Amino acid sequence: MPALPPEFAAAADRTACRVAIRAGSKSFFAAGQLLPGDVREAAYGLYAFCRLSDDLVDDAADPAERRRAVVRLETRIGQAYAGQPADAPADRAFSEIVATYAIPEALPRALIEGFAWDAEGRRYADLGALHAYAARVAGSVGAMMALVMGTRTPDALARACDLGAAMQLTNIARDVGEDARMGRLYLPLDWMRAAGLDPDAFLADPRPSPALADVVARLLAEAERLYARAEAGISALPGGCRASIRAASLIYAEIGLVVAAHGYDSVRRRARVRTPRKFALIARAIRTPAGALGLGAPPLPEAAFLIEAVARESSLPMRQRPALRPWWHVSGRVVHVLDLIERMREREAFGRSAPS
Repeated sequence: MPALPPEFAAAADRTACRVAIRAGSKSFFAAGQLLPGDVREAAYGLYAFCRLSDDLVDDAADPAERRRAVVRLETRIGQAYAGQPADAPADRAFSEIVATYAIPEALPRALIEGFAWDAEGRRYADLGALHAYAARVAGSVGAMMALVMGTRTPDALARACDLGAAMQLTNIARDVGEDARMGRLYLPLDWMRAAGLDPDAFLADPRPSPALADVVARLLAEAERLYARAEAGISALPGGCRASIRAASLIYAEIGLVVAAHGYDSVRRRARVRTPRKFALIARAIRTPAGALGLGAPPLPEAAFLIEAVARESSLPMRQRPALRPWWHVSGRVVHVLDLIERMREREAFGRSAPS
């Protein structure tokens, strides 16, 4: 069979990326509709590659295979940055996007490193160690999205990393029970021990308790601090992107409020934000002007390497890039790339039958 013309191949890649998104969580579907069309379509490709990466590691049968999957992903990232992506729609889309938006290679490699930490079942001794994990699996995504939206200033990137970390901490607080039943523990170990909880005993028999509720509440308080800092970065985004990112932030912060309403019991119950409430928060996001409180605050130390990587990229002459046909400039609906975080946690909690 003769090869398809390039324009057909590009159309097939677009379709494949859309299918990957439609199969994921719908938590930020409505918020994503507020994004401008060009950002939407770039998000398709970025999301599809991130999801592919997570699947390859998460679906591996044993620790040795997970390590091999991480090595394969590192190779695929190198190929994408060399302009010779693997023969897959997500890889081709990713290669074009990172070149077009000058996304430093350190950012997706940080994401893969976070997946590797998940694969090895790493635990986190304290909040700083947990922030290092969140910077990789969530801050990297926030930074990449900021670049896709055309924002490269250190302040804005620091706030994007704050938002990613806040969302990840919210996920961890919400999913304590599901994680424990899979043998995974993300709560800071020093917090647990200070509350009189033995981490190994909890994993062996995960039960709610007042001590555990105190740890979950403490984690959500840290998330709330980061949401407040992240709000300032919204003012640095292009006007057409602000409402969507604010909506994403408000919806995720609402998950923490639902956890609190359940008495911080995320072992027996899983907090969800119902659709009517999501739409109310989206309406609030559209009405709310961006604030500047928090601009100029230093980045989380654990996320500073992401911002420094962008600064190094920005200080170099622009690379010679091939002429790219702007395949992402098409109409259609999109799920925001920050939905990656939600999708990963849904799949971890429920396996391949994760609800949408």
